[in-house]
Amino acid sequence: MIYRLCKRLFSLYQLKLTETKSSRYGGERVAEVLQAHGVKFVFTLVGGHISPILVACEKIGIRIVDTRHEATAVFAADAVARLSGTIGVAAVTAGPGLTNTVTAVKNAQMAESPVLLIGGAAATLLQGRGALQDIDQMSLFKPLCKFCASVRTVREIVPVLRKALAIAQSGTPGPVFVEFPIDTLYPFHLVEREFAAKGSPKGLVGNAIVPPQSPEKPFCWAWEPRILSPLPVRIPHATDHQVQQCAELVSRAKKPVILLGSQATLPPTPVDHIRTALESMGIPCFLGGMARGMLGRDSPLHIRQNRRDALKEADLVVLAGTVCDFRMNYGRVLNRRSKIIAVNRDKKQLLKNTDMFWKPTIAIQGDAGSFLLRLSKGLAGHRCPEDWLQSLKEGDITKERANRAKAVEKTEQHLNPLNVLHHVEDLMDEDSIIVADGGDFVGSAAYILRPRGPLCWLDPGAFGTLGVGGGFALGAKLCRPQSEVWIIYGDGSLGFSVAEFDTFTRHKTPVIALVGNDACWSQISREQVPILGSNVACGLAFTDYHIVADGYGGKGILIGREDEASLDEIIRKAQQEAQQGKAMLLNVLIGKTNFRQGSISV
Repeated sequence: MIYRLCKRLFSLYQLKLTETKSSRYGGERVAEVLQAHGVKFVFTLVGGHISPILVACEKIGIRIVDTRHEATAVFAADAVARLSGTIGVAAVTAGPGLTNTVTAVKNAQMAESPVLLIGGAAATLLQGRGALQDIDQMSLFKPLCKFCASVRTVREIVPVLRKALAIAQSGTPGPVFVEFPIDTLYPFHLVEREFAAKGSPKGLVGNAIVPPQSPEKPFCWAWEPRILSPLPVRIPHATDHQVQQCAELVSRAKKPVILLGSQATLPPTPVDHIRTALESMGIPCFLGGMARGMLGRDSPLHIRQNRRDALKEADLVVLAGTVCDFRMNYGRVLNRRSKIIAVNRDKKQLLKNTDMFWKPTIAIQGDAGSFLLRLSKGLAGHRCPEDWLQSLKEGDITKERANRAKAVEKTEQHLNPLNVLHHVEDLMDEDSIIVADGGDFVGSAAYILRPRGPLCWLDPGAFGTLGVGGGFALGAKLCRPQSEVWIIYGDGSLGFSVAEFDTFTRHKTPVIALVGNDACWSQISREQVPILGSNVACGLAFTDYHIVADGYGGKGILIGREDEASLDEIIRKAQQEAQQGKAMLLNVLIGKTNFRQGSISV
């Protein structure tokens, strides 16, 4: 009893320190921390739980970008993180606002993108009492995020956010989640009006039994001066001995190859420095994920075709951020006689499937980008044998000629999708970013479209998520407003984010969407029909998506077989319209080809 009374008395002492007359509010604290960390954009779909954050951010110059779906807000934050080398931020309201983000947060986790998700929550006094949109949000996000926290007082806002932002960018980057109950964000006088108990307690005993969740409690010591600057970001690196061992292996190799994954593009190493290092070593490179474009459009070192054959013949393979998951046939594509150097920040990804299908000669838990720089310095003066590079390049040229020949074949109806993609490739601006969102059409585009430089390609990553297009393009255009941003959509994937043409219009982010409209979920249908004998649930319609874009304030163009001779003219017109501020949608009716026969859908 005495212990409880003392505890209540201490609570009373805390309440005396509460600045009940201050007009300041917790949302301002959130904005101050974000500004101190260089955050330029907050993506959101507005809700009353988070309004104080959005208003405070706007007041100090952080741009608020509101989308038509919460998943789009997270996808946009993901794109900003990848392209800017800083953290991306999304803020959404409580309950369904947060549950709508789950797929996008999981995608960021698997793509290793540092994203801060800010979520509203019911007031601390009302949690578990049936408040509007009150659910256990922490349990949802703990499996998806590197760090989760629920702020209980205004005083906690700064240290919790600083910690979250550092964790998101340290080690293997990933999403973090911070939940803000509504009474930690609004001014005290509003919180008191809504949540104060009716009638004032009297006497010592009456005061002593004031509930610990009284409206004053979140405001105790609320406005003490706090350090806002970023905490150190910790990144693992290879040791000097490991780098030296790898340099010795590479120097003895006759047929080396490097496989670059998305991790190779992560800070702190500038991508241009990595490109220079790769060029100095002269080793043939296969590029995947965000590493596409690392060597520019037409580098002699970039091998785009016949990867399986090259790996069978290689005597040394460097996996620089590349993971032996389904994209590498779980490691089975690697030659057991090859020396294998694997570098990855994440130990689980580094050693994935080593218990079954492959074994690294040297496994390094460290940053792939800085490793490549140090490796190139250790190999100063050494060059890969030219005949090996030349043989791979000849195979590349032969395969691409065959692909080009398929582009001129006539389809039973509509346009050949390969021909359309070749026209886009020939006309796409040198300062372009390509966003990939789809299955079959996007799979074909990956063979034909060539990113112009580093950090010019965005795809969902290992999760294979459909629906990233609108958010990724939004984030890309805001990061690089002068770049030409292309979304390559399948007609199925377009349905997830076509409403974001409204967002593109309102926020003046004129992108160009190329929609391969074959009225089908073709990547699934291609296997389902011959194996199971039915096209059930795979059929769509040749929908007038161009009219939908018009309705949202963009401009749509329908392109059919009758327009084949004027494809270049139409594409140039779309580029000009986008330069003048109009978001464009090219609804291209395409036919069937056998170009990707046998490609995986599971």
